[in-house]
Amino acid sequence: MRKLELHWKILIGMFLGVLFAFIMVNFSWGPEFVSDFIKPFGTIFINALKLIAVPLILASLIKGISDLKDISKLSKMGGRTIGIYILTTVIAVTIGLGIVNIIKPGNSISEATRLELVENYSGDANEKIMAAAKQQESGPLQALVDLVPSNIFKAASDNGNMLQVIFFAIFFGIGLILIPEKQAKPVKDFFDGFNEVILKLIDLIMLAAPYGVFALLAALVVEAPSADLFKALAWYAICVLLGLVIMIGFYILVVYIFTKRSPSFFIKGISPAQLLAFSTSSSAATLPVTMERVEEHLGVEEEVTSFVLPIGATVNMDGSSLYQAVAAVFIAQAFGMDLDLYTQLGIIVTATLASIGSAAVPGAGMVMLVIVLAQAGIPEAGLALIFAVDRPLDMCRTVVNVTGDATVSMLVAKSIGKLKEEPVEKNWDDNFPS
Repeated sequence: MRKLELHWKILIGMFLGVLFAFIMVNFSWGPEFVSDFIKPFGTIFINALKLIAVPLILASLIKGISDLKDISKLSKMGGRTIGIYILTTVIAVTIGLGIVNIIKPGNSISEATRLELVENYSGDANEKIMAAAKQQESGPLQALVDLVPSNIFKAASDNGNMLQVIFFAIFFGIGLILIPEKQAKPVKDFFDGFNEVILKLIDLIMLAAPYGVFALLAALVVEAPSADLFKALAWYAICVLLGLVIMIGFYILVVYIFTKRSPSFFIKGISPAQLLAFSTSSSAATLPVTMERVEEHLGVEEEVTSFVLPIGATVNMDGSSLYQAVAAVFIAQAFGMDLDLYTQLGIIVTATLASIGSAAVPGAGMVMLVIVLAQAGIPEAGLALIFAVDRPLDMCRTVVNVTGDATVSMLVAKSIGKLKEEPVEKNWDDNFPS
């Protein structure tokens, strides 16, 4: 019997999770049972992925940079990576603004529905507004200050400090390049071995992926807000989803044009990471799987994946930036505000910069959205209007974030001759005696 591929197993797990949840909500004790006895397994799965995110970034980045053996190669790759990331983010925001201005979803919200949504979710909105206000109080160069950790062990203890970990790893890797090869070799050998161990752990964790997504999707369905609220926000959700679909189509087209890889090759290669991103709503949690799929199934050499993807997981948030643009204009429309071209151009700039500083964890985009709203002069309390559907849309935009990371890694690899013609797949039991 042919072995079932991972993405099919994950899809089956997702379907069964949703089906199980719909059955359980028909019983008075069902939602509580799912929350108490099913959801924890999903949480454990996410925690296992997050557990290896920081070690993976440290090992892969240090290994990747030290393998370059030349500072000029690093600057060349880094410049192209950041440049393409910013370009795709600007495109994503522009697409979002175009769609929301054509469909105008905010105009369909009645005053009664608006008041109901604001009342139901004002507590959550206030929490995000306070978090954003704290961030805005910082000086203009605070982002640079936050980039450099005062204690690497403290930075590595929190997945929200991923940029600090990346800074240290790049700094450490540069140091390895600059010392004599004889002295660097033992350190490099350690991180080479460390990296291989982490990659093997990813393979082991992914054996549990179908069960993890089953638990996550079941919990999401039973905890979802009422259907009445979703109806009021249907057009807004359609705008976001349409924009995200267009972005994925854009990625497929770009990959086909510049790398000559077929759409089926690209989607098949990255689909397990996409499905995991959908289930976890976290680019950081999905990073280990993204790296494995891009390297072993899309043919990008480790030298590129170990540099491009960890950076992408923290600074490339195309899905989040598109959502921020749509959400900002939607809220403005709901409050009867007419945004001029200058204000919308400001949204493009702010959403692009906000997405770069957005943590690669569930819900972080919502905090960044407050900054976008404030810049455009849109009432931050309007944040409450979109809370009801934020979670499922967060899942969808994370898929786009991960797909964008994979796309850019292929483009960078192609530009420097590091894209293999035939990917080489590794399995968790490769070293077992046959």
